[in-house]
Amino acid sequence: MTSTTSRPHALISGAGIGGPALAYWLHRYGYAVTVVERAPGLRTSGYKVDLRGVAIEVADRMGVLPEIRRASTDMRTGTYVNDDGRRVATLPADIFGARVDGDDEVMRGDLTQILYDRTRADVEYVFGDSIGSLTDDGTGVDVTFERGAPRRFDLVVGADGLHSTVRRLAFGDESRYLRHIGAYIAAFSVPGELDELTATGEEVYHLTPGRLVCTYSASGESGAGGAKAWLSFRSPRLDYDPRDADGQRALLTAAFKGVGWQVPRLLEASRTATDFYFDGLDLIEMDRWSRGRVVLLGDAAHCASPASGQGTGMALVGAYVLAGELEAAGGDPRTAFARYEAEMRPYVTANQRMAEKFVPQMLPATRAAIRFRHTMLRMLPHLPWKNYLAKKLAEDVQRCAHAITLKPYGTRRPVPSPAPTSA
Repeated sequence: MTSTTSRPHALISGAGIGGPALAYWLHRYGYAVTVVERAPGLRTSGYKVDLRGVAIEVADRMGVLPEIRRASTDMRTGTYVNDDGRRVATLPADIFGARVDGDDEVMRGDLTQILYDRTRADVEYVFGDSIGSLTDDGTGVDVTFERGAPRRFDLVVGADGLHSTVRRLAFGDESRYLRHIGAYIAAFSVPGELDELTATGEEVYHLTPGRLVCTYSASGESGAGGAKAWLSFRSPRLDYDPRDADGQRALLTAAFKGVGWQVPRLLEASRTATDFYFDGLDLIEMDRWSRGRVVLLGDAAHCASPASGQGTGMALVGAYVLAGELEAAGGDPRTAFARYEAEMRPYVTANQRMAEKFVPQMLPATRAAIRFRHTMLRMLPHLPWKNYLAKKLAEDVQRCAHAITLKPYGTRRPVPSPAPTSA
């Protein structure tokens, strides 16, 4: 059944970044909102994520920018090391991250917590459950769940990531939309005895042909401490079970076989890491992001892969635009979803194309290319035009981070209402 109030009731699948951000805006515009999350609780692990350009503006409009500033990773330097661990080039971390002006970087778990805390009093969160089926009859969507009782909603949003359940149910198997762009990534925490790999506020990179290792130790709001590792390698599409973490660890170990520096210790740490993450650098490319009263948001609609560095930003911006268009259309999903896609599509396309371009740059294929990069980075601090060159290096990223102009949504007066009630 739908909510017993007169307010439209939205179901959002996914309590990561886009889901809670959308919940914030929908509640502000008078919706009752339910967020369902497969995990038994809020996912507060993960690697560091960038917030740039218009995403910072959205965070400011949400009122969470001061909290984001407090949770900043405070990365200050980025360093490349050779096989012996000798530092061959060190630069400000903002150059490595292509960050300018008010851009920032936070741990994904910190941002998730910030958004959840901002919405938990006004939004119904259901953890440990997932959508089983969707039936859209044109006036509402009947939803079954893996554990909970069936319910009816006015609209359903899939904000459930690259391997979206909502996308599969409403649009078909992900193989129709997923395109691999040539690499894989693994990320995990490393134990205390490896903390010496990097100082707090520093990220350390090690390159071998087709493979990249990054370790860092961030400050952040959570104060969890400890170092993080981020490993990536070139590879065509691999056939593996996404639920088999041990099988994924075996693929990672095989990809980095024979690599020196601290890689053997990191691979050993990956075997016991409780937050081990492994996935392809993949794009989701769809002709449309909505069907009837079901719509997709963030990676579920248009994953640009971690190579873009823009996934978190696009989720925040997409949530703002989707909710704003629903408000502007008076709640009419057909009109709102079409306008949402029209607004977001150029921004998404720019960032997906940037990700494709960046993968070969991130993972040089030869030792000669690696030596050239080290030489250029080592020379940069001594060049008289270093500030101009650093700006040019960030231009592509910044152009994509600003590839949308935010509308001033919310001119209609939000509907005053009590907190959402369960169906």
